[in-house]
Amino acid sequence: MTSQHDAVEVITTKRDRGTLSDSQIDWVIDAYTRGAVADEQMSALAMAILLNGMERHEIARWTAAMIASGERMDFSSLSRPTADKHSTGGVGDKITLPLAPLVAACGVAVPQLSGRGLGHTGGTLDKLESIPGWRATLSNDEMFAQLEEVGAVICAAGDGLAPADKKLYALRDVTATVEAIPLIASSIMSKKIAEGTGALVLDVKVGSGAFMKDQARARELAETMVALGKDAGVHTVALLTDMGTPLGLTAGNAIEVAESVEVLAGGGPGDVVELTLALAREMLAGAGRGDVDPADKLADGSAMDVWKAMIRAQGGDPDAALPVARESHVVTAPTSGVLASLDAMAVGMAAWRLGAGRARKEDPVQAGAGVVWHARPGDEVRAGQPLFTLLTDEPERFDRALASLEGGYEIAADAARGDVGGRTLLIDRVD
Repeated sequence: MTSQHDAVEVITTKRDRGTLSDSQIDWVIDAYTRGAVADEQMSALAMAILLNGMERHEIARWTAAMIASGERMDFSSLSRPTADKHSTGGVGDKITLPLAPLVAACGVAVPQLSGRGLGHTGGTLDKLESIPGWRATLSNDEMFAQLEEVGAVICAAGDGLAPADKKLYALRDVTATVEAIPLIASSIMSKKIAEGTGALVLDVKVGSGAFMKDQARARELAETMVALGKDAGVHTVALLTDMGTPLGLTAGNAIEVAESVEVLAGGGPGDVVELTLALAREMLAGAGRGDVDPADKLADGSAMDVWKAMIRAQGGDPDAALPVARESHVVTAPTSGVLASLDAMAVGMAAWRLGAGRARKEDPVQAGAGVVWHARPGDEVRAGQPLFTLLTDEPERFDRALASLEGGYEIAADAARGDVGGRTLLIDRVD
């Protein structure tokens, strides 16, 4: 069978600011998935989309073609409703870890298909793989059984789910096309719609440590994704949340797991708890369980019980010691005063350079690597006190990580304390 399209013609259309037809989109996604369109050709198309954008109906068709490249899951036979969350990625963003068991403890099943790290943003699967024995890959049958018995699963998307996205996601990472709003929206929503969840809450990050640096672009992405979800019959809401400052007190893999467990134990950093509860409430409302207060489930230990059951169900030992980096380096405060700012991108780059993230899709990550910060904006600091602890197995990585942190924080004189405003974590809601 000869096609009415070829890759060069599709690339040229978008390069010249044209609108791709439905048949061009259907053809190029299918051909790329089958290997008939080469990576370099899809790279050129992705860059043309990044530079020239896509119209609303193009994005909808592109998303539908990505869903059609694989299977669709159906959770309607489960004994409870389903809800899922997706974050656009940030620094110290370990929210999925406490959130999935928390929502499950409230009676809503959470089929959380997660990814690996991209550049300076951590990947949920990389974090969980620091737990001894835990495995990311489950069959559909295992996933269904775990959702019915435990109520929550965090695992890798199977090869059958939007395989076009799996190929394109890896390609975007290495061709500087991650930031394209049409590609972000269709990537996220093709997986989430194919996954078959009944309700979806999107955590769209804004600020230096996010892919969306400014609110206007973040809102555009949120509105695009909410529209795609609603068109597909999925109850979809987006929260715009601050990622100018990193979340919590850790960025890495094992150290973020430890912080997540603190939250499940009823403690943990205030911002991590606040965002976890805000997202939990949205997920519960979307699934028709808005009458349950998730804060109660953190307090009574039931969320922790689900966490342990979820980790065990995937072969992990929730009570095992987590890996610890072989080397550490402490950065102390050069002066006394108030920590006026802490830049999420600087911290994320430092964690990445220490080995917590990957530069190429095939790179390994270090379980113990990362950055711990000992003060948050608004905190008083004294000269000589520890500000950061850098962790890695390879001490030659410290210099580049330290270079990342240079200029990434500011200590103001005590007199300027009134100028250090509180952080507004929840910026806006799009529904």
